[in-house]
Amino acid sequence: MSAFVSDLGLDGIRDAAGHATEVDVAVHLHDGTVRLSILWTQEILLNADDADQVAQALQRAVEQARRITATRGPNRATST
Repeated sequence: MSAFVSDLGLDGIRDAAGHATEVDVAVHLHDGTVRLSILWTQEILLNADDADQVAQALQRAVEQARRITATRGPNRATST
């Protein structure tokens, strides 16, 4: 089981050029790292609305990551 939790609001985001490319934003529940994945290729072309949704998902991930890291002690090491 992965410790990463994906943002489900991005399920419908696909490459604007019609390729099967997908984007995923996820937060690691143990260390608060944020993962941005572009699946099936090295790049994705997004229309403005989809790009805005990705940006919002990244902001949500940052907020969640900060909550996770705030609960850890300052001397606790992180791992991925």
